[in-house]
Amino acid sequence: MPPRPASLKVRALQWLAQREHSRAELRARLLRAAAGRPVPPPAVSAPGWAAPLEGPAGDGDTFAADAPDDDSQAGADPVDHAPEVDALLDWLSARGYLSDQRFIDSRIHTRQGRYGNLRIERELAQHGLAPDADTRQQLRDTELARAHEVWQRKYGAPAADPGERLRQMRFLAGRGFSSDVVRRVIRGLTDDEA
Repeated sequence: MPPRPASLKVRALQWLAQREHSRAELRARLLRAAAGRPVPPPAVSAPGWAAPLEGPAGDGDTFAADAPDDDSQAGADPVDHAPEVDALLDWLSARGYLSDQRFIDSRIHTRQGRYGNLRIERELAQHGLAPDADTRQQLRDTELARAHEVWQRKYGAPAADPGERLRQMRFLAGRGFSSDVVRRVIRGLTDDEA
């Protein structure tokens, strides 16, 4: 006799024990599980701005709801599980297991060492979230230093020719740093000199 599948509450707690989830992301995963469709582990997309919530290979930060739905299964149950899932999400939130603010803080903490504000805010927006004004200002205040650190780790020396300078600028822009910050880093300006 095959083992009985875990309840939605158990699955949600297991997923939350692995890493923070936004409410929207966890809701999508729970709805897939409740409908009996397989819930793949969060997949990592190919790098690029068009990919949903991409990250470095293996960090498991993509949005599982982006996987295609397979409603063509024979005998698919048309039962609406949304009320049950929403009630579970409310229960998880009330007990502190699920917190959008904690998800925002976690995402910013893991991303700020490698990515710029544009990239971080875009990823949060894909989850239907946004940092508060204080957090946004703190990110703005540290963006130049973070961009310089990323540039230093990758290149370490000023560009010798215009082609190399363009490549360095594209690299920083691809990481989500603003154009003003990219220009300042490539020129070698620090916060004190600007």
